[in-house]
Amino acid sequence: QVQVVESGGGTVLAGGSLRLSCAASGNMFLVNAMGWYRQVSGKQRELVAVASSLTVYADAVKGRFTVSWDTIKNAVYLQMNSLKPEDTAVYYCAAGRGCTGHGCYNQAYGMEYWGKGALVTVSS
Repeated sequence: QVQVVESGGGTVLAGGSLRLSCAASGNMFLVNAMGWYRQVSGKQRELVAVASSLTVYADAVKGRFTVSWDTIKNAVYLQMNSLKPEDTAVYYCAAGRGCTGHGCYNQAYGMEYWGKGALVTVSS
């Protein structure tokens, strides 16, 4: 099993920056991908960014967010710049064996381990 714990959520003004961190522990041999998803209340969870053999970003965050995976520290980070009110959501860290099909991370295939989430609020 693998455990993941997020930190770094909070409230920021539009245009500002925030960095999320996620620490993973357990049997890291099970993990080939780590990344971030987000969910707004009443809406489906959506991909933000995943780091594996490739790095995948949702179109909505390309050019503004950067995901980085420190395999030595077993941690993944999400640097969020130029934040917009529509980025407000609960951000979940995810880890797992990963997947290889086109667009598979959009459905979170291969992401078996999830954190409890960190709330990010962007005020205008």
